[in-house]
Amino acid sequence: MATWLDPELTTLAFCWRLARRDGVVLGFTSHDRDIVIGGLTYRAAPGMVPSAIERGASLEADTVDLSGVLSNDAITATDLVAGRWDGASLRLFAVDWTAAEVDPVPLARGTLGAVQMAGDQFEVELQGPASALDRPVIEAVSRDCRAELGDVRCRVDLAGRSMLVAVTSSSEAEI
Repeated sequence: MATWLDPELTTLAFCWRLARRDGVVLGFTSHDRDIVIGGLTYRAAPGMVPSAIERGASLEADTVDLSGVLSNDAITATDLVAGRWDGASLRLFAVDWTAAEVDPVPLARGTLGAVQMAGDQFEVELQGPASALDRPVIEAVSRDCRAELGDVRCRVDLAGRSMLVAVTSSSEAEI
């Protein structure tokens, strides 16, 4: 464990490293000034607030809720609503802001779930690595065909079995 956590007054700062699927990487910190770690600048705004972080040795899927205020042009409401941050990887760790070269203490990592917006506030669930165990690996087995009629897996060519019809009028039947 890091010795800088031992004193009564710590120099603790939380850092978030976000990496979108398109290669955009951003860093944020809870500290009141920017911190540079490993060549990446962790910006002091927008600060994010993690929920309680609970770590265990079981295969139970760990999740952490993160919330914050959109106060930086790096993460816009438009990008969040468009889903550009869905599935982004996130690493949450603690550092000694007086000595950024000291190894950080990892707290959580995973991928971002769907982002919820309320005004200029956002909330997102961080899905830990064990959450991948909750997803199905293969399709469910059934006695019925799992393909859609005419799709690539079905291999039925609908070109000769389709008819284009123009509807010129319609009438409602009375009951």
